[in-house]
Amino acid sequence: MKMKQSMLAACMALAGFAMSGTAAHAADIKFGFAAPLTGPQSHYGEDMRNGLLLAIEEANAKGIEVDGSKANFILVSKDDQADPRIAVQVAQQLVDEGVDGVLGHFNSGTTIPASRVYYDAGLPQIAMATSPEYTLQDYETTFRMMTSDTQQGAAVGKFIVEKLNGKKVALIDDRSAYGQGLADEVEKAVKAAGGEVVRREYTSDKATDFTAILTNIRGVAPDAIFYGGLDAQSGPMKRQMVSLGITAPLVSGEMTRSDTFLKLAGSAAEGTYASLAGVPLDQMTAGKEFAESYEKRFNKAPGVYAPYAYDGAWNLITAIQNANSAKPSSYIGKLADLERSGATSEHIAYDDKGDLKEISVTIYEVKDGKWEMVETMVSSAN
Repeated sequence: MKMKQSMLAACMALAGFAMSGTAAHAADIKFGFAAPLTGPQSHYGEDMRNGLLLAIEEANAKGIEVDGSKANFILVSKDDQADPRIAVQVAQQLVDEGVDGVLGHFNSGTTIPASRVYYDAGLPQIAMATSPEYTLQDYETTFRMMTSDTQQGAAVGKFIVEKLNGKKVALIDDRSAYGQGLADEVEKAVKAAGGEVVRREYTSDKATDFTAILTNIRGVAPDAIFYGGLDAQSGPMKRQMVSLGITAPLVSGEMTRSDTFLKLAGSAAEGTYASLAGVPLDQMTAGKEFAESYEKRFNKAPGVYAPYAYDGAWNLITAIQNANSAKPSSYIGKLADLERSGATSEHIAYDDKGDLKEISVTIYEVKDGKWEMVETMVSSAN
């Protein structure tokens, strides 16, 4: 009899433990994340993930309550390998795992096909992707972490013509959604500013030899060359430009504005220009504080994307707080109407497409082996 009572007590204790575990799990709020975490673009994905982790850890330390329970924010990470096909697969995996929102993907080429999966599931998605197509799909679930290519390309094209006196411009892109999309917008802006596109060439995000296309470009003697694509290509490209005696400056987008480009290009990097959505870290609203927290947590300086990922995570967390619910249908309206001051800007808010209302683009130049700011342009999308 005593043995039965002991077994009954033990079972009741286990049941109580299980129930308490279930209650704790009910307060878990899971954010899906997908980006390249292996391969040549893994440094982008790692930088983005670190920014997200920092925000989530800070939120958990604050003891935020949602619907009467202390929230435990969790990041569920997936490696999409910068591959659109794999991106769709991992997007479905995140949906099947019951995430409450999505922070990703990184590349436009992966974000756009994956966004349909999240839209069908009714999951809000805040992506790093900059291609205009992402938010032109009329999905109420799509939001950005940084300025779009339409906004960035307009600023870059104008800079090339007016500040670099680039009346004759050659364009190269890697045929990715990001690279081609940004080059298309730069082409429009160059023509609008009175410049001429004298040559347009194409490569891929796997290429390493650009001698043939650069030789073709050298023949039309451009004043500037714009490249839409990754640092893994722009670094070797700049070295080959120097080897071929091409003196026209190379101009590129934010994926080139990296330490990886400086390493790959070596001494040939001098005089390269790159645009970056937003303002320099030391000029961001809370950039100094963010950098200190990031370095303390990860023992290295943040990259380009970390502060935008950090704000993207806090945008999602804030919307959930404002709705007092992690149910996507309950908080998506709060995300659309969001107005907050973050690390990257004092005025974070979305327009009706999910694009950021504040447009800020900074141009950098490589001087003495380092990226130095040339100028920053800030305006409103409205």
